[in-house]
Amino acid sequence: MRNLTELFADWRHRRAPDPPAAVESPPPRQCTRCTGALDGAELYERLRVCPHCGYHYPLGARERIAALADPGSFRETHAELISVDPLRFSDRMPYQARLEEAQRRTGLSEAVVTGTLRVEGRPAVLAVLDFEFLGGSMGSVVGEKVALAFELAARQRWPLIAIIGSGGARMQEGMLSLMQMAKTAAAAHRLHAARVPYIVVLTHPTTGGVFASFASLGDIHLAEPGALIGFAGPRVREQTGAGGATAAGERSHSAEFLHAHGFVDAVVPRPELRATLATLLGLLAPAHVPRREPPAESAPAPSDGPRPSAWETVQLARHPARPTALDYIRGLLPDFYELHGDQAYGDDPAVVVGLGTLDGQPVAAIGLERDPDDPRRRGGRALPEGYRKALRVMRLAAKFRLPLLTFVDTPGAEAGVEAEARGLAHAIAHCLARMVSLPVPTLAVVIGEGGSGGALALAVADRVLMQEHAIFSVISPEGASAILYRDATQAPALAPALRITAPDLLELGIIDAIVPEPAGGAHTDPAAAVQAVHAAVAHELPQLLATPPGRLVRARYQRYRRIGPYTSRRRAAIARHLAHVQETMHELQEHLQHGFERLRERLPRPATAP
Repeated sequence: MRNLTELFADWRHRRAPDPPAAVESPPPRQCTRCTGALDGAELYERLRVCPHCGYHYPLGARERIAALADPGSFRETHAELISVDPLRFSDRMPYQARLEEAQRRTGLSEAVVTGTLRVEGRPAVLAVLDFEFLGGSMGSVVGEKVALAFELAARQRWPLIAIIGSGGARMQEGMLSLMQMAKTAAAAHRLHAARVPYIVVLTHPTTGGVFASFASLGDIHLAEPGALIGFAGPRVREQTGAGGATAAGERSHSAEFLHAHGFVDAVVPRPELRATLATLLGLLAPAHVPRREPPAESAPAPSDGPRPSAWETVQLARHPARPTALDYIRGLLPDFYELHGDQAYGDDPAVVVGLGTLDGQPVAAIGLERDPDDPRRRGGRALPEGYRKALRVMRLAAKFRLPLLTFVDTPGAEAGVEAEARGLAHAIAHCLARMVSLPVPTLAVVIGEGGSGGALALAVADRVLMQEHAIFSVISPEGASAILYRDATQAPALAPALRITAPDLLELGIIDAIVPEPAGGAHTDPAAAVQAVHAAVAHELPQLLATPPGRLVRARYQRYRRIGPYTSRRRAAIARHLAHVQETMHELQEHLQHGFERLRERLPRPATAP
């Protein structure tokens, strides 16, 4: 191993004062995918995207920066760092020669460019890997520059954006290269601990040690359409026998596959990336949040008219035209940005999560979505990955101090064999525990049917609101009837005894307020129903925002600690004795009254005057 003096001397000898100009190959005249003409196409000239089929061609680091940064806002950092040859590695050509050739061809000093910029006025730190420089591989300098970018973001408290295009760890630096995975993962963890946003954009290709380290540790992961993304690339799998590069294998290593399986929040076409990043930066690192004072007006009250029966309320809560969670989320949060996936197994469409602003206040939102016209939603019955997706957004809410809104509408969790195998009860339990301990305001709205633990998992909040014709139950009336009477047709008669309506639950102390609905139910006027929920949430949220986090958590714990009446054996015995005494006294009083009446009948009546 060469000593530090030799390495430093070698570095000074090879350092160039200015990076050489990039040598570019002439662009194709027609699309290699659809054969459409590319000459003069503005979209292709600016972003290297085919205007006919949308195919995304490679884009260099400098071009990506120009496409994202506000004009004149990018300031490069640590451009002077270049690689050395610690192993004196040589294959078909010496590593030293490979580095010099890559520098001449790309005009870059290394495979990553780091710096600061503004995106639509919002400051951020940027790290862009360029695949044209030795396959975007991560050697010691790439790892160092990425770690320095993380540390800069933590000091400045500016979000970090990483744009990834890499073949993995750099073989020519051996284990020194592999150890950069640990270095960059540690730096990413420190950024998370500082509660600074970290957004990752995965481009074609993203593989190996980069994908398995800092590129998979973002708060939010975006990907370009059609990008090849995976730990082991097709060539490595084919040549090493680790699962041949079949057609199915190729599809598995794609942005769309990872999006469907819960590892990518959104597949974003390159022309939309700048606006998407600006939106996310505004939600995760807002420049200004309006001060919220407790409301002066009371929340809207339900009507005083005749109430439907418990069974009629069940039918209204289940009405197929009733507004769903997405209707309320989009109505309350017009800039809602949906996130996807649990980053472990899959993306459950029955659970909708994302970020948005409520009257200028950034919030996180979760909804159990039952859309009857979309079979993927399964009527709002969530899978384990749905609850894990909700847990992920709870963690984001805690990290960025975002109030959490949940919208509950489900007959219960999807309790099948596969759901059990993937840990349904485990996921529900962790949602319950996490919601109780979140250091941010939480507000749940039961907007339809709240069924059992699958609903409660997202309803353990500081304030629980319930629409006038919603229900919330330990079990469905049909299920209770089948268990108790072995006959589900007894459900209408049993429904009142379960105390599942909003007035019942308000009396029991389970909910805090009832949100009025239009006459006949929310389905008769969805816009008015959304407006009423908006008014109720806007009434409750300012008071919660004005409460310190520690007090919120303590009050929430005490709230759920107190729920549920109970007694002791001694008190029960005393109560039974008192009840017996009261019954005896009542019987004695009746007996005496009866005796006095009989005595009165026997006494002679006074004579009346003539």
